[in-house]
Formats: sequence, C-alpha cells, structure tokens
Amino acid sequence: MKDNGTYTSGAFAKKAHVTKKTLRYYAEHGFLTPSAISENGSRIYSEKDFERIQRILLLKYLGFSLEEIKNTEPEKGSLISSLEQQMILLEEKIKQMNLVKEILQDTMEVVRKNGEPDWTELLKQVTETGLKESLLRQYVDTSNISVRIRLHSLYSQNKEKWFPWIFKHCGVKPGQTVLELGCGNGDFWIENMRALPKEMNIMLSDNSKGVLVETKNRFAEDDGRFSFMLMDMEKILLPDSSVDIVIANHVLFYASDILGTLKEIKRVLKPGGTFICSTYGPNHMKEINDLARGFDDRIVLAAKNLYEIFGKTNGNKLLEKEFVSVDWCEYKDSLYVTEEKDLTDYIVSCHGNQNQYIVDNYKEFKDYVRTRMGTGFYVTKEAGIFICR
Repeated sequence: MKDNGTYTSGAFAKKAHVTKKTLRYYAEHGFLTPSAISENGSRIYSEKDFERIQRILLLKYLGFSLEEIKNTEPEKGSLISSLEQQMILLEEKIKQMNLVKEILQDTMEVVRKNGEPDWTELLKQVTETGLKESLLRQYVDTSNISVRIRLHSLYSQNKEKWFPWIFKHCGVKPGQTVLELGCGNGDFWIENMRALPKEMNIMLSDNSKGVLVETKNRFAEDDGRFSFMLMDMEKILLPDSSVDIVIANHVLFYASDILGTLKEIKRVLKPGGTFICSTYGPNHMKEINDLARGFDDRIVLAAKNLYEIFGKTNGNKLLEKEFVSVDWCEYKDSLYVTEEKDLTDYIVSCHGNQNQYIVDNYKEFKDYVRTRMGTGFYVTKEAGIFICR
C-alpha cells in the first residue's frame, strides 16, 4: 500500500486474494476499472476499488455470473431485486436436486432388492414427480428471455416487428381491461407504449417473483394503467367475466394442464372477449438446433419440442374445445444473423442440456459457430398467433 492510500496491482491482488491476471480480466471487460493509471502505465487501485472487488467476489460466491454482476447496480433497490432473483433460482435448483435425490434413492433400493431396475417405470416416475416440468421452468429472471428476444429484434427480416404485429391483432380499445399471462420482461408493452390508449387497465402476470420484480422496475410508478400479479396461469386470480382481452405470448405450452388453463381463460373473459396466444411450428429456428447438434449430437436445446404440446399444427384442435371462433395468423419472417456472439449467446440461453457440452469447450464452440456462420447465418421462423373469440 502506498502512503496516499492506493495500491499497485500486485499489492491490490494480494490484499483481495486474487491474481493479477484476474484483475486484468476485470479491467478489460469493465467489471472493475482501476482508479488511476500511473505515468508508466501501471494500474492504481483505491480502498473504494477494494470495496467493489469484495462485492464482485461475494456475488460470484452467491452464484451470480460475471455478466449478471456487471448488470447489477449497487443501489439498494436494484441489489435487493437481484438477490431476490438469485434466491428464487437457488430454491428452484434445490427442488430439482431433491427430486433427483429421491429418484436416486428409489433406484438404489430397487437395485438392492432386484439387481436390475425397471427403467421404463423409473422414467414414468421422473415425469410424474414433475422433474421434467421443473427443468422446463428453470429460468426465473429475464436475462435469458432478453437474450432470445435480442436475436429476433436485431436480425428479423420482417420490417414490422413481432410485438407491434401482435398488438395490431389485439384490437385494443380505450377503457378495456387486458391480462397478459407469463409477461416475461414486459417488452410487449414497452414496444407498444405509444400505441396504448390513456385509459386502460393492463394486468401483467407471471409465476416467477424474480421476473415480476425485475419487470415492474421497467415501468413508471405513476403509470396507473399497469398492475402486476404473481400467479400461475392455471389458476387465474380474477373474477368471472372481468377481462376484455387475454394475451399469452409463447407460454401456453408450459402449462401442465392446457385444457384446464383454457377453461380458466374462458372463465375470466367477458362475453365477446378475445384470447390471443402465440406459438410456433416444427420448422421454427431449426437451423440453430442443427447447428448446436453439429457441435455435439447429444445437445438438445429444449427439454421438449414445445410445439408438440401446443403449436401451429395442434393448437386449433385444443382451442376449439373452449372457443367458438379460432383463427391462425402466421408472422412471415426469418433471421439473418451476422454476429457470432449473438448466436452463441442465444444457444447458451436455451432451456436444454447444451451447457453440459458447451461450457467446458466454449472457445472451441465459438470457433465452430464462427466457421459455420461465414458472413451470415439464415434461420427459418415459423411462428404466429391464434385469435380466439
């Protein structure tokens, strides 16, 4: 430590119990910029910098990625929100691990008694205990959602963007009450803010507290049109015939009981009300799936093909059980991705098993994607909405 209360990089690294290489990495990537640079180019750190690196190291220990730490402001409100999200993520992981533990115990018991387990029965048990559904819902904040939306936002070839296109089909009128199920990061409303009537009642709901807290912070506190509800779409906490429009954007296939969920949606809709739900078909983003499997054929980017649960080809049959009028409107679009990082970030953000095979070989994976991309990478999109009345 110098007399003026500052540290050279070597002394600072020793005090913080990190390497000089780590400090260089933090500086180059904007996580911890030195307070000063000496005339000979040496990095100089202060006591304030020491507080900052302690914060980084603690958040890393608590399970935050460096990118999440970079985007987490130290102010009380933002920090509490981020810690709440991390707590929810940890609770979800604990649930998953407890389910795995139970199945392991059951398997060991069977092996002890019979020597060979009934693998079909064990797989059935996995499904019945909800492990698959738990894995499907493993995102609990908006970071992965934002990565996927970003790819579409940057590289969609259709000049009319996805959210404004959906909004146009909603037919929103002044004074109406609108409910969105699984609101995610709220981008649907952020992008359509200028088109919204001044007199409206818009309820944004999600079953993740972390998502809801983060999304609520994106809206002005004095905008009385918006309210936020923590609830599951399979049990809507609203009276009968109380909503003019219900919107479910790429979420209906996550319901464990789709038909029950549709009954709930119909129950809360006013007579003549509208239900707008988006989904996709089997060809949607197929080139990205092929790209990932080309790197390692064990990679599956989704725990299930969600379009098989509720998609373009079977959605009409399911919806007609509750709604008199069901029409499919397809959004004509494709992607042409020119930046390797945006493509790799998208793949890493998916809900599948890809990170088991990518994380330890990330540089190799990036080089593979860069080579396959060339000057650009074409991606098929097959998505649209059902308009139900």
